[in-house]
Amino acid sequence: MSMRRQCLPPGWYPEDPDALRKQLSSWLASGGAASRPADPATVAALAPHAGWAFSGRLAAMAAASLPKPAEGSALTVAIFGGHLPSGARALAARESSFDTPLGAIDADGELLAALDGRVRLGRDEEEDNTVEVLLPIVALVFPGARVLWLRAPNDLSSIDLGEELCAAARAIGRGVVGLGSSDLTHYGPAYGFSPKGRGGAAEAWVRGTNDRRFIDALLAMDGSGALSLAAAERSACSPGAAAAALAFARAMGADRARLLDYATSLDARPSDSFVGYAAIAFQKERA
Repeated sequence: MSMRRQCLPPGWYPEDPDALRKQLSSWLASGGAASRPADPATVAALAPHAGWAFSGRLAAMAAASLPKPAEGSALTVAIFGGHLPSGARALAARESSFDTPLGAIDADGELLAALDGRVRLGRDEEEDNTVEVLLPIVALVFPGARVLWLRAPNDLSSIDLGEELCAAARAIGRGVVGLGSSDLTHYGPAYGFSPKGRGGAAEAWVRGTNDRRFIDALLAMDGSGALSLAAAERSACSPGAAAAALAFARAMGADRARLLDYATSLDARPSDSFVGYAAIAFQKERA
């Protein structure tokens, strides 16, 4: 038995369990968008992966939009992380559990084995925020659920990864929901990307054009289009994770998407450099 330890330094999310529960509970019980009940039509969602001070509310909203398992049934939350370039191999964490301030989350080794038989997965041994930052949210929103930790490259193989995960889950009769992890445009001098200068005009362009075009591709259920836009326009960090979650959702029968909310880091802290965030639910027709 092996446990993957937390690697993110203090500040990404609360380290104290009580503070962490209090923060998450306040988002999920605030009466705002983050507190909307889960929709049984949702099969996967997209969440941002910045520090909680900037995007935690939207990440909690995305996770909370996913349906909870029926009493007595098992559930696995497949988290598609990113930070892998085009041409890289998809990665999977091989540990048997994942450490969080709320306790350990068990990994779904059976589902990973089923997926291993379909996709050439590497071993994820790197420190990375794209999955870890979502784990405490999953621990609170889905108590008792297992996790499949994946990271998807920024190319069309991410679509294959999502589709094959659906096939693997069906092959072993596993209930699975997907959670993609991607931020949007990284704008400003800190990121070496300032095509519209600074100030209000830059913010308006990121919100209304660059981020919007990527979001619209996801809302149109166009994973390959979203990947192309991200590559050409620098409109997403880890677009492969978004494409994988979308492909998984489509394979599960999703035919539409809903934008739950949008924000930028400027909503939390003024700066010449900022990042966009979106929470999106991928849904199928209600039974």
